[in-house]
Amino acid sequence: MIRRRSVPWIHRYARQLLAGIAAIGTLDTLYLTLVELGFFKEAAFCPTSGAINCQAVLSSQYAKVFGIPLSLFGMLAYIAIALFAIAPQFLNSDRNKKLRANVEEWTWLLLFAGATGMIVFSGYLVYLMAFEIKAFCIYCLLSVICSTALFVITIIGRTWEDIGQLFFTGILVMMVALIGAVGVHSAASNPGFKQVLNASGQVIIPPPSGAPKEGVGWEIKTTSGESEIALARHLTKVGVKEYVAYWCPHCHEQKELFGKEAYAEIKHIDCAQPDNPNQQTKVCIDAGIKSYPTWEINGKLDPGVKTLNKLADLTGYQGPRNFKYALR
Repeated sequence: MIRRRSVPWIHRYARQLLAGIAAIGTLDTLYLTLVELGFFKEAAFCPTSGAINCQAVLSSQYAKVFGIPLSLFGMLAYIAIALFAIAPQFLNSDRNKKLRANVEEWTWLLLFAGATGMIVFSGYLVYLMAFEIKAFCIYCLLSVICSTALFVITIIGRTWEDIGQLFFTGILVMMVALIGAVGVHSAASNPGFKQVLNASGQVIIPPPSGAPKEGVGWEIKTTSGESEIALARHLTKVGVKEYVAYWCPHCHEQKELFGKEAYAEIKHIDCAQPDNPNQQTKVCIDAGIKSYPTWEINGKLDPGVKTLNKLADLTGYQGPRNFKYALR
C-alpha cells in the first residue's frame, strides 16, 4: 500500500493567509491615504503616547512623492497581492485544469515578486523613520509587519522547483525597488526651488528640503509684503494663537505663506519638548492639540494649514489682501 505524502498546512492555506494579510495592509494604507488627502479633519488616530509619533512621520516631506501620498502606492500593492492570491479560485479545477495550473504558477511568481519589492521598500521606510524622521508611526510599522509576513509566506507557502528562476527574479525586483526607493528619497529631499505661479499670480511655496534644525525648523525663505504683515498684526491683536512643532513640514508651509517678517508677529507655541521632540509639552497637552499646525481662534481649535484669506475671513480682518504666496 502506497502512502500519499501529506501536504504541509502552510501550503494548503498559504493563499488564504496572503489574501488576509493583504486585506489588513490595504485597510491600513487606505486609512493613511484618506488622512493624507484630507478626508478626515483630525490627524491620524494614534494610541501611543501623544499622537505626535505618528504625526511626525505622516507630516514629513517623505509622506508624499510629487504630491501623491506614499501610502496610496502601498495600498495599490496590497490590492494587487490580494488579487494574485485569490485569482485561481475563480477558475474551476475540473473544467479548466490546465488554465488553473498556469494561473497558479504565474500568480505565485507575481506574489513573490510583489512581496520582494514591498519588503525592500519597507526596509527603506524603516530607515527613514529611524535615521531621517527619527520617529515611528504604528501604521507604518504595521505595514512593515504585513510586508514581511507576505514575503515569508511566499517563500515557505509552496515548493519552489526552479530555485534559479526564483533567485534571479528576487535580485531583479530588489534592484528595481532599490532604485525606486533612492529616487523617492531624492525627490523628497531635493524638491528644488522653482518659482511657480498659480492662476491668481501668487507664488506657490515649495515643501521644505533637508532635515529641520533642532529646536528651530527650516529657514523661512519667503519675504513678507504689506498685506502679510498687516494680517499677522491683526491676528495677534485679536488673540489668535498657533500651535506648531519645529519639525513639522506643514507648520513650515504656514510660515512661508506669511513670510519671515510677518511670521515674527504671530503668537506661536512650539509643542515639541526640548529633550524629546516627539512628545508634547504640557501646555499643548492641556490645550488638546492633536496635530500641527493648529490655530486657536475665538477660543476654538482649528487644525491644518490655512490660507491667509481663510485666516482673514475667520478673524474679521479688514485690511489689504494682496497676499503673495499660495499652497501647492
